[in-house]
Amino acid sequence: MMLLVIGGSVIGARLLDQTADATDRLTDRVLPAQTEAVRLQATLVNQETGVRGYAIAADKQFLTPYTKGQEAEARAVARLRDLVGDRPKLLRDLEAVEQQAAAWRRTFADPLVAGVTVGKPETIDKAVAERSRVAFNELRARWAVQNEDLARAVHDGKQRVEHERTVRTYILGALVVTFLLTAVVLTLLMRLLVARPLDALRDSSRRVARGDFQHVISGGGPKDLTAVAHDVEYMRQQLVAELEASQAQQEILTSQAADLDAQAVELRRSNAELEQFAYVASHDLQEPLRKVASFCQLLEKRYGEKLDERGLQYIDFAVDGAKRMQILINDLLTFSRVGRVNDARLPVDLDQALDRALANVETAVTETGARIERPAELPGIVGDPMLLAMLWQNLVGNAVKFRHPDRTPHVRITCERDPDHPDAWLIDVVDNGIGIPREFNEKVFVIFQRLHSRDSYGGTGIGLALCKKIVEYHGGRIWIDTDHLDGTRFRLTLPVAAEPADTSHDTPHDTEEKVRT
Repeated sequence: MMLLVIGGSVIGARLLDQTADATDRLTDRVLPAQTEAVRLQATLVNQETGVRGYAIAADKQFLTPYTKGQEAEARAVARLRDLVGDRPKLLRDLEAVEQQAAAWRRTFADPLVAGVTVGKPETIDKAVAERSRVAFNELRARWAVQNEDLARAVHDGKQRVEHERTVRTYILGALVVTFLLTAVVLTLLMRLLVARPLDALRDSSRRVARGDFQHVISGGGPKDLTAVAHDVEYMRQQLVAELEASQAQQEILTSQAADLDAQAVELRRSNAELEQFAYVASHDLQEPLRKVASFCQLLEKRYGEKLDERGLQYIDFAVDGAKRMQILINDLLTFSRVGRVNDARLPVDLDQALDRALANVETAVTETGARIERPAELPGIVGDPMLLAMLWQNLVGNAVKFRHPDRTPHVRITCERDPDHPDAWLIDVVDNGIGIPREFNEKVFVIFQRLHSRDSYGGTGIGLALCKKIVEYHGGRIWIDTDHLDGTRFRLTLPVAAEPADTSHDTPHDTEEKVRT
């Protein structure tokens, strides 16, 4: 199509150029030459009239048409020669007229002018006048030939222009028809070579899209469409492979879901048994322990005088074991009930929770002279008030219990926004006690894990494990700062409670701290 357009453009430009050339030759050269020939003939007639008038009147003013006519003749001949210079026949006609006019002037006009005396009119010799007329008539005959040739040239020019226009019309019409036929052929080729393969590719793609993933997409037509079909087929293969992998994964997930359901059933059964165990532990197990302790004390009271020192010691061991067993059972119950019993989610003021905890450990604080340094204001969060009080009680109680023998216990509590997580509070509980070795930083949060013997420090080894469970139940985390060497620094995070935007209050760590002892 591009070659056809270029060829048609070249042919059309050539036809337009030929038509313009024929028109220009006619309008710019032939027709002006005809007009200039008439002007030339008029100058010769003026010369002949001026010579006869001068010969009759012997007045020089009658020579003006003759002399002016010669000048006009020279200009007309020059212009006419420029116009017909490329036409030999018309150029010969011009030269013949020019030679005939020169011969007439040389033979008749110039001798006649030279023989006239100014102011003395004379009678013109009729023989000379007749010969001059005959010679000028011959010049007129040359004009007639020149006019005929010019008229023929004008006619030929018009015919050529008309012919060029006719040829241009036919050829341009033929080009239009050729363009239309070419468009029809290209349309048929596009339909045959492109549209049909595209339709086939579309039908195959829709068939695969409807779920027939095993249908093979084959390409046809031009190279580009074949490449597209191959790419679509490759995509189908990839989809089939991914679908098979997804089905296999789905089967695995289904199996895992069934296993999880079975485990959930087992977990619910285990939780039910744990509930039953908790009930038994809180009632049935403690009652025998209370009886053992009570009867051991009765034995000591009634038969104490009959027992020796070792017997009394045995009774003390039995009573102490029973009491420790009761404490252990109570701690285990408390640990198991975190997040399971009384799942409260209430707005909690950490200041109030800390006050309750300090009231519970007031005796130990007073006996040791411990100094508790706390922020002027602690934030409020959403959680369980009892569990949060228990958290404070265990952290402060541990700081007082594991005090350094050479210095008075000092516990410092701080609270600020967590720089890494702005939606959480970062709380530090720092003491100046004996500290925890770096290698035991994770071990202390495991239930029943103790770093010291019961003779050195009492307790069941559940306190820090209970703290970790309480913090994680509230969506935070707790750890020991290993960079703090003088004592122990517990760090924990708790989520910030949603509250109305109010910038009129400072955060807790911006307020002045106060010391309570």
